[in-house]
Amino acid sequence: MANKVEICGVDTSKLTVLTNKEMRKLFKEIQEGIRVQEARQTLVQGNLRLVLSVIQRFTNRGEYVDDLFQVGCIGLIKAIDNFDLSQNVKFSTYAVPMIIGEIRRYLRDNNPIRVSRSLRDMAYKALQVRDSLVNRHSREPTITEIARELKIPREEIVFALDAIQEPVSLFEPIYHDGGDPIFVMDQIGDEKNLDASWLENIAVKEALNKLNKRERLILTLRFFDGRTQMEVAEEIGISQAQVSRLEKAALHHMRKYM
Repeated sequence: MANKVEICGVDTSKLTVLTNKEMRKLFKEIQEGIRVQEARQTLVQGNLRLVLSVIQRFTNRGEYVDDLFQVGCIGLIKAIDNFDLSQNVKFSTYAVPMIIGEIRRYLRDNNPIRVSRSLRDMAYKALQVRDSLVNRHSREPTITEIARELKIPREEIVFALDAIQEPVSLFEPIYHDGGDPIFVMDQIGDEKNLDASWLENIAVKEALNKLNKRERLILTLRFFDGRTQMEVAEEIGISQAQVSRLEKAALHHMRKYM
């Protein structure tokens, strides 16, 4: 009882797993019309653990596990109904992308970010064509192939598919080896806060402190406050030509200090 976990009323600790040989036998029975419903039901029951393993990738998105499990089962059933035994591919290899695709469609439909109807329709057509091409060629099609099938420019397909992607949390784990997980935010670089930039800022501040008060004021107004030379001249009461000369001298001094 300690290991019992129920999802949608299913005791996951008692789920059976079919071998590849057993599944091929069941698929043959379906193709030959022998006890089709029983074989199909056995295939579904024997692959529920596969659905459980897939939904683990989506459990940190705030969705109910029961809902994800049910949606994943729909993907599993679609995979069973469309699996081609003659392709000599393991069922799990074919089913996992189908289950993931069904869950992603569900998440996109429940996405709080609103996308225009025309973009969404185009994206769904592209996904339908993608599934059709996967069934036809037993491989993932390229964007160019999908665009050619729909007779739509490739760029529009890319834009539509990008528009319906669900947002990803910066705290979503992307790798876990039993120790501390690695999150998305750990893989994002911050070009504004590199060590070189930090050291450069310190050098600039130290160099500014070496200047006299008027030179420091001119450079601060010009490069930190964004004033023009004419505006600086009016503020400190000298000519624009003097501001230009003092600015050049101050920058020259700073270069020596840095």
